[in-house]
Amino acid sequence: MLVEGLDGRVAVVTGAQRGIGLAIVESLKRCGARVAALDLQPPVSDGVLGLGCDVRDELSVNDAFDQVEEKLGLASVLVMNAGVYPVVPFEETSLAVWNNTIAINLTGAFLCARRVLPAMRAARYGRLVAIGSSAGKAGGAKSVAAYAASKAGIMTLAKSIASEYASYGVTSNALAPALIDTDMIAGTKDLLAKIPVGRFGTVSEVADLVTFLCSGHAGYITGEVVDINGGFLID
Repeated sequence: MLVEGLDGRVAVVTGAQRGIGLAIVESLKRCGARVAALDLQPPVSDGVLGLGCDVRDELSVNDAFDQVEEKLGLASVLVMNAGVYPVVPFEETSLAVWNNTIAINLTGAFLCARRVLPAMRAARYGRLVAIGSSAGKAGGAKSVAAYAASKAGIMTLAKSIASEYASYGVTSNALAPALIDTDMIAGTKDLLAKIPVGRFGTVSEVADLVTFLCSGHAGYITGEVVDINGGFLID
């Protein structure tokens, strides 16, 4: 998808090694953005700045964004995609699993957003998109309490940022995808019958929606949680 308003913009995508994150990187790059791709291991993609970053760690986040600013410039687009999906029955969910899930899926988004927002506010322009989940709305499948809670948190975080920064030209939105064809849903083919459109979603469809929300076309959209689930959850 080619849209306007991204050419020359510096965009940062977390969790960019594969799947949805990598698809977002490629989509933003095609639209002319100067993209930095962050993950625990530096992503490798032609024409993209790949950086190692542990979003749980404030020093690692600050170091990564220092490198982005040195090599590309100030970020005006941030996609908060880094996440983990532990499947553990509630009573067996250890504090370590809980804390790690919240640290990556929610606190990592907070640290990245806090790092970029001062410059966006000063420039009076910015686009933030948080990758949430339908699980953050409905609780998800069985045994994903930590994941669902973290995704509810990141979607509400996006709304809070939207209300605080709208007057500075900064938009903040979230996606609530479900049943996208990635490694995360391997072994769940039985759920296909529950999707009204009759198929799983693709990473490119998610990336196209993110790209639109990051573009110049979406300046009047903020504080929204946009479903992309083939009708799996209609609310």
